[in-house]
Amino acid sequence: MLRDGGAGAAGFFCVIQTAQVVMPSLTALATAAVVEAVRNDGAPGTSRIALPLTLLAATLIAAQVLWAIQIPTMLVVQSRIDLAHRERLAALASRSATVTVLEQSAVQDLIATADAEPTSWIENTPGQGATAQVAVIVRYLGLVTTALVLVRFSWWLVPVLFLPAFAYRFLSQRQLLNHFRIWAGGIEDHRRYQYWSKIAFAPAEGKEIRVFGIEGWISQTGLDHGLAHLRPVWEDNYRTARRKWVKSLLVFCPLAAAFLAVGFQSAHGHSSLAAETVVLTAAWAVFQTAGTPFDAVEFQGSIPVMRAYNKLVAVLGEDERTRPASPERSPHPARGARPAGPERSPAAEPEPEPLTATPTLTFDQVSFRYPGTERDILTNLDLRIEPGCLLALVGMNGAGKSTLTKLLAGLYEPTAGTIRADGRDIADIGYVPWRRELAVVFQDFVRYPLSARENVALGADVDQAALDEAAREAGLSDVLDRLPDGWDTPLSKDRDGGVDLSGGQWQQVVLARAVYALKRGAKILVLDEPTAHLDVRTEFEVFDRLTRLTRHATVILISHRLSTVRQADRIVLLEAGRIAESGSHDELVELGGRYAEMFAVQAERFRGGYDDRIEEGELLP
Repeated sequence: MLRDGGAGAAGFFCVIQTAQVVMPSLTALATAAVVEAVRNDGAPGTSRIALPLTLLAATLIAAQVLWAIQIPTMLVVQSRIDLAHRERLAALASRSATVTVLEQSAVQDLIATADAEPTSWIENTPGQGATAQVAVIVRYLGLVTTALVLVRFSWWLVPVLFLPAFAYRFLSQRQLLNHFRIWAGGIEDHRRYQYWSKIAFAPAEGKEIRVFGIEGWISQTGLDHGLAHLRPVWEDNYRTARRKWVKSLLVFCPLAAAFLAVGFQSAHGHSSLAAETVVLTAAWAVFQTAGTPFDAVEFQGSIPVMRAYNKLVAVLGEDERTRPASPERSPHPARGARPAGPERSPAAEPEPEPLTATPTLTFDQVSFRYPGTERDILTNLDLRIEPGCLLALVGMNGAGKSTLTKLLAGLYEPTAGTIRADGRDIADIGYVPWRRELAVVFQDFVRYPLSARENVALGADVDQAALDEAAREAGLSDVLDRLPDGWDTPLSKDRDGGVDLSGGQWQQVVLARAVYALKRGAKILVLDEPTAHLDVRTEFEVFDRLTRLTRHATVILISHRLSTVRQADRIVLLEAGRIAESGSHDELVELGGRYAEMFAVQAERFRGGYDDRIEEGELLP
C-alpha cells in the first residue's frame, strides 16, 4: 500500500526510518572516536579531537532533525494511503449495479469496518498499518547494524543482549495483544457508554431529560456500560503491573553482565575505553530498538479493516450486471456517483447502444419482493407507458408505488418478469447507461451541504442559462433571490455564510436538479412525492410547469394529493401490488370506484381547510 503514499513521500519516509535505526550505531562509533581522541591526545583543544567531535555533534543533530520530520512525513504517507483506500472502497460499493446487496446488514457492517474511521486506540487505518510494518522491517535492519558493531568488539555480546531483548519484546507484545483483545471484547459496552454520555450533554435531548427527570437513570446507565467495559481492562492492567519485574530482569541482567564484563576488560587493559563506550551505547540501543511492541497494536488494528475490504471484494465482485461508467461518453455524469467496476475489453463486451428518443416503457408480468421477506410488493404487474405521457401512480401506503419507480431506475431487479424500453430489457441495456436516460426525485432525497448551484448541477458542467431556466420551472427562483449569495450560497449552516432551507424549499431545489438533468439529455422524469412539503397552491403552480415537460420527456408522478394528479394523461391506482384501476381523472371519477372514493374524501377535507403538508414554515433567516 506504500504506492498509494506517493513515491516521493513514501521513499523519504523509508529513508528517515532507516537513518533513525542506524543512528544509535553511528552515535556509538562517534562517541568512541571522541573518547579515543581525548585519551590519546590529552588536549581537548587540539585539531585531533575536532573531527570526531564534529562527527558526534552532527550525528546528534541529525538524530533530532530526523525525529522532528518523522511524524509529519509519516502522517502525509498515512493520509494518502487512507484516502486511496477509501476511494477504492467507494468505487467498490458503487460497483454493484443494484442496491440489493448494499442493503444487506452484513454488507453494511463490512463497509462500516472497511471505512476505517478509528473511534478508539484499538482501531487503526490501513495507512497506520503500512507505516508500522515499514518501521518494524527497518527496525530489524537497525538491529543488524548494531549486531555488527558489537561483533567487532566481542561476539558473545550479541547472544547475551539479543536473546533477552527479543524475549522482552515477546512478553511485551503478548501482554499488549492480550490487552488489545480484552479491550476489543468490551467494545459494544464502550460504544453504548459513549452514546449515553453524548445523550447527557445533547441540547435536543436535554429538554426531555429535565422534563421527565431521567438524568440519574441516563447517568447510571452510561456508568454501568462504562464499568462493564473497563473492569476487565483494569484487571489486566493490575496483572501486567505485577509482572513488570520479569521484564525488568530481562533488561537489567544482560545489560549489567555486558557492562561489568567490558568494564573489567577495560580495567585490566584487555579493552580500550573507546570500545567500552561503543558497547555501552550499542547495548542500550538493542533494547530500545527491539523492545518496542506498540507496532503490534497498529497491525492488529488494521487487520480487521483489510479483512472487511477483502470480503467486500468477494461479495461485490460477483455482481454480473456491473457496468462501468465512462465519463467521456456520459452526457450527464453528475446524476449520481460514477460507478466503478472491473475493466472490460471493448472488443469482448461492447457498450450498449444508447437510446435515441424517448422510449416506450413496458412492465411485463413484473413481480418483486424485497430480499429476506416473504410478501410480494408487486405481483404480475403489466403496465405500458407511452413516450411523452404524464402518468400518475396513486394508492395507499405499501401499494408498491415507490417500489415500481425503484425497479424502473434499476436499483432493484424484478423477482420475476421484465422491464423493457422500446422492447429492450433494461438489464441488457445496462443499468448504468439506462440511468443516464432518467432523472429521479426520490421522496427521501439527499440534502448536500454544498452551494445551491452545486446542489442542482451535482458536478455536471454548469450551463447557467439552463440552470436559471430549471430554477424557474421548479419554482426555485424566488428562493434564490432571497439567498445572501444567490446560486453561490451554501445550503448548510455548518458552512461559512450558509443557510438552512425548509422542507418545501429543499424540495424545489431537488425538482430543479431533476429538471436540469432533463435539459442535459434525460428522457424520463420520475417524481416520488416531489411536492409533499409544498402547499396546494405552490404545488399546482409547479406541476403546471412540469406538465409542459411532457413535450420532451415522459413524466411518472407519485403523489398523495389527487387534486394534483388529475392533470395527468393517465392515472394508475395500485392496490396490493396490482393495477386496480387505470384511466384519466374524469374516467375514474365516472367509474365510481376506489379512486373516486379517495378523491371525494380528499376534496371534502381540503374544503374544510385541512393542509396536509409534511412540514410548514421556512427556516431561511
